[in-house]
Amino acid sequence: MFIKRVYILFVHGIVIDFDCRAFKGKLCPRAMGNSCVPGSVPGRSNQGQGQVSNGAQTTFKWTIDGFSSLLDKGNAWTCSSVFQIRGLNWYLRLNLRDTKSGDKEEYVSLKLVLAQRHVRSDKVVEASFKFLIYDQSYGKHHEEHQVSHNFQSTSTTSGTSCMIPLTTLKEKSSGFLVNNCCILGVEFTRVVVAEGKDVSETLFVQKINNICSDPQVYSWNIDDFFLLKNPSTSPVFELCGHKWFITIHPSGQDKSGNYLSLYLSMKVLDTLHENSGNLVELSISIKDQETGKHRKLSGRCQFSKNSPSWGWPKFISLEDFKDSSNGFLLKKKCCIEAQIAVIGSSKIE
Repeated sequence: MFIKRVYILFVHGIVIDFDCRAFKGKLCPRAMGNSCVPGSVPGRSNQGQGQVSNGAQTTFKWTIDGFSSLLDKGNAWTCSSVFQIRGLNWYLRLNLRDTKSGDKEEYVSLKLVLAQRHVRSDKVVEASFKFLIYDQSYGKHHEEHQVSHNFQSTSTTSGTSCMIPLTTLKEKSSGFLVNNCCILGVEFTRVVVAEGKDVSETLFVQKINNICSDPQVYSWNIDDFFLLKNPSTSPVFELCGHKWFITIHPSGQDKSGNYLSLYLSMKVLDTLHENSGNLVELSISIKDQETGKHRKLSGRCQFSKNSPSWGWPKFISLEDFKDSSNGFLLKKKCCIEAQIAVIGSSKIE
């Protein structure tokens, strides 16, 4: 069965200081073992059956319409919507200005992420796939060599694939960029699932002024950190015309007691249609109450009913957080700040 998803995203062309690789922890791959990842994502998984399917290939297409506006955002990672292939939830991460060590050239890079945080520690999802970029002039596509990756609870992100130099993509003769539009994708050839589906997404990025692209800020003052439950949530607050709340796991989302986890959630049930979403640039900070050297991580993600919550399971080590010399926790008090800009809206047709 073929499912076509068309996401129309209107993005204001403002440059915002954001670098997914500077998440210093990981919205993924994991710098310092941390990552901005979706919160609880609904969806069924057949991986527990332990079957390998080598049947018809399945493909997810992601059309970027308004390429130059997204390019203006700089060296940053943008997440696609969560899509389902063969019973598992995935999403792509795209960087239009990626770099390689010792190379001044800029590259268009992709990563594939298994979105389900409930993957069992004793299960492995073995997947083989190819990243694609489509030649719109001749109906062909450029593809990377086939990639194989074992996705599991400790490794939900494939390695970065620098698909093509940015200068090559922008050449008119390549056919990759037509009318300010390019089409990327991932093609699965083998994965541990029971059945497959083809999914397509179109991302329209345009410079307009009627979206809340100027960041708005909310501060959550916690009087006694040690009284928090695991997890605890902030009061609901309203920014950029939407209601939000922050979730904190004082002893970590995995309850290991080694890291503090932080997530931002949108209350989408009352404010967002089932077939709609919002592209959001977000930052979460733990304030340094003495020197102003705050712990701040940022990301660019799509909030929808399938992925209403994004954040970092390893935002900061509890050792660093509780070290009084860092100024994050003083006399049991701490302050968490969320900065939000809704830079796009999406609609499934």
